[in-house]
Amino acid sequence: MDVGDLSPVERTTLLTEYARAVDARQPRPILGDPLADEVVRKIDYDYSTLGVTPSVRCLVALRARMLDDRVRAFVAAHPDAVVVDLGSGLSSMVYRVDPPGSVDWYSVDLPGVLALRSALLPPRTGSHTVAASVAEPGWCDAIPAHRPTMAVADGLFAFLTEPAIVSLLRRITGHFDSGAVAFNDYGRVSKLNRITGQLAMRGSNSPHLQWNFAGFKDPRQPERWNSDLRLVEEASAMFEPETEQFPRGLRAASRLARRVPAIARKARILRFEFARS
Repeated sequence: MDVGDLSPVERTTLLTEYARAVDARQPRPILGDPLADEVVRKIDYDYSTLGVTPSVRCLVALRARMLDDRVRAFVAAHPDAVVVDLGSGLSSMVYRVDPPGSVDWYSVDLPGVLALRSALLPPRTGSHTVAASVAEPGWCDAIPAHRPTMAVADGLFAFLTEPAIVSLLRRITGHFDSGAVAFNDYGRVSKLNRITGQLAMRGSNSPHLQWNFAGFKDPRQPERWNSDLRLVEEASAMFEPETEQFPRGLRAASRLARRVPAIARKARILRFEFARS
């Protein structure tokens, strides 16, 4: 399937999906998502231009596994939940989590991405799509507001501006009565590091060229933006058992992370809860 009509920002979905696919091909996968591998094999694209190194593959797979675990726990506690996958791309999280039929799952992304998603992923009862930019108002209007809701974002925030993230979080707590928000974060990425990375990727199709948001120096920053949010978890991928499967250099960094918090913050999941008063 050709993806030549996708815009550069829409093509950012290919990096994470390809990383999950390569993980699925490993003898000991971290995430183990064979559907991701099926999807990327159906797309006509030169994935070698994306810059998916073994370290990127491991970190993408591990953060997906960590987010899956948190969505499963939320659904187990709230069988009538609504799950909102923000910037869902081609992610097969709904198939991995496999929620009961009482759960409604909404995949929110740009129209071109969702058209590709609908063509490549099988239909599933209780699964819905919302073709809209999460940076614009109105994307949540058609989603039920009065059931426990978990909003999850895997790899999305890096491609949004800070004002767009502020608005997105306020829109979530303003529309839904109660629930949780979970997403991956890289800690604070300096401007110099971002420029260096973009220069290194020049001439490639790497989604890193679309990077906008520098990450959170303080994980409680969203609480200051939005008083309805309460930080309940900061979990570093560097402390997970799967770090034993990391490439040598990244494995060494994971060990060092226990003594250097800045390293631990480079690959983490942040989870917030909210309830309308």
